[in-house]
Amino acid sequence: MSVLMRPWTRSMRLLRSHVGLNPSIRAGLATRSSQESPPQTLIQDKETGFGFIRSNPRPQKPRRLGVTEIRGPYYAAYGKRHLQDILETIGHHIDGFKFAGGSFALFPERTVMEMIEIAHDYDVYVSTGGWIEHLLTHPDVTTVVDRYLKKCKDIGFDVVELSAGFLSFPPDDWLRLIETVRSHGLTPKPELGIQFGAGGDTDVAQLESTGISDPSKIVSLGKTFLDAGVERIMIESEGITENVRSPRTDVIQAILKALPMERVMFEAADPKVFNWYIREFGVDVNLFVDHSQIVQLSCLRSGTWGMADTFGKVVSYRE
Repeated sequence: MSVLMRPWTRSMRLLRSHVGLNPSIRAGLATRSSQESPPQTLIQDKETGFGFIRSNPRPQKPRRLGVTEIRGPYYAAYGKRHLQDILETIGHHIDGFKFAGGSFALFPERTVMEMIEIAHDYDVYVSTGGWIEHLLTHPDVTTVVDRYLKKCKDIGFDVVELSAGFLSFPPDDWLRLIETVRSHGLTPKPELGIQFGAGGDTDVAQLESTGISDPSKIVSLGKTFLDAGVERIMIESEGITENVRSPRTDVIQAILKALPMERVMFEAADPKVFNWYIREFGVDVNLFVDHSQIVQLSCLRSGTWGMADTFGKVVSYRE
């Protein structure tokens, strides 16, 4: 089973912390951990909670559709305690946790490992974000990348995002990099976009002067990566819905016309943007948002709240 689809349990931390116990006691803990289910949310509880109120059911993890990844500390600093609070309250709706801009390299190693372990305890995979883009500018790049991936694996990361928004990078080199990530026991997640220079929060005028790629480039590379066995591709928002004068909805439609929705995730760290995605494509679209937006997005997916154009209109037909 791949890492993006791999289940974890909160009891595994308890089990690991008791490695010195009598074998029969350890076996009992292991049995309980394998049987333990996440606690019900109030809206799921039909007996004593709010299960009598209409909502769109969320499948249990690991999910293929309706996957939500949240941003780790970058625009706001936070650590394990805040992450624990997020996951204790809304963790049922979170599938992935992504660091950004190499931020984790500025933290003590123990802190990073503790945050990763907390995420795993709530069945949440952890992504490096696209910092490898910085590494690709180094001399002796293959050695640097190998050392980086080995350390990421040792720390406990699951997914390595492969970004090249600032770089000119040949397709065959993308494929070599994907295989290198896999060889370290990690899951590659390429990020594609139409905007050169994306990822640096650049202003609209500067991005416009740089120009954009033809959307067919995303589709062509996306098909190549999926044929190579990549599980899911991240679509960079800059040039499409972020730092643009008007959203390029035509690009989004072209992507989803050519690529399976379960194999694509869209950056959508703006309430108006993720509201549009849910309105247009329903609850199953895979989205990346800021950690501060996860409750708002989850209310929208569930159909329990929304904006003027989605309130009471986000529905599903499933058990």
